[in-house]
Amino acid sequence: MFSFDIISKRIELLKEIVPHLKRLAIILSVYDDAKAAEITDEDLAIAATKFGFTWEYFRAAVANDYDKIFARLTAEHFDAAYITPSPLINQNRPHVIQLALRHLIPTIGEGSVWAKDGFLLSYGPNFIPYLARAAEYVDKILRGAKPSELAVERSSKIELVINLKTAKALGITVPPLLLARADEVIE
Repeated sequence: MFSFDIISKRIELLKEIVPHLKRLAIILSVYDDAKAAEITDEDLAIAATKFGFTWEYFRAAVANDYDKIFARLTAEHFDAAYITPSPLINQNRPHVIQLALRHLIPTIGEGSVWAKDGFLLSYGPNFIPYLARAAEYVDKILRGAKPSELAVERSSKIELVINLKTAKALGITVPPLLLARADEVIE
């Protein structure tokens, strides 16, 4: 799946919606892979140079860390938050969405479900079809196929989803050209 490959594009889209973006919070789990963080650093450095912002990492270890993180984002005047996927965030997504709205922090996520649930926008693959493909692979393996002989597949469809309800709650006007490019608009 595309995840790290399109960080710069996600930031570009976020910058279109939040043109005053100068401080970006990257919210992730303390359990995230160190290699993933290294790749993210490289991509963020490129995007920061191109779009003129600084970033800071915020790592959650337990659910109530999100309350502290969002309070700090407000106190320190962060303009937006890029929230990376992890089991911890997936379990707490409704709470994080609630916190982002309460603290008026625009959020971007990776999969379409994030914006559908209440993030301001998402840009990435729709993960639902891949769950079915994974089940097919498990079935093949259970029937005797060798994992090393199965083809590696990669997502080819990236979706931009914009949540206008969230934009309205945050007092953000989404540029019409960006809305026209969206694969889905939540109203």
